[in-house]
Amino acid sequence: MAADPLTPAVSDRICRHMNDDHADAVVAYARHYGGIATAESVRMLAVAPEAMRLEVDGAVVEIPFDRTLTDSEDAHRTLVAMLRSLPGKA
Repeated sequence: MAADPLTPAVSDRICRHMNDDHADAVVAYARHYGGIATAESVRMLAVAPEAMRLEVDGAVVEIPFDRTLTDSEDAHRTLVAMLRSLPGKA
């Protein structure tokens, strides 16, 4: 199955999935990669080739990726790798 380009619709699909099924991971992204140790209310707003955008306790935070993502499969692999690289998440 071919991966989808990172269009706004694909970004919305990824965000909906992450917010509904992996809310703890979204909080972990904000705390570790966003540097907001006290983050409590976190929602993923968008996934673009260069960065993910989160709403963290009412403020918008952008977390850049270490490289430009190519498609939805690349986004999936990158988000999983980012989570697995966190202390205690291996």
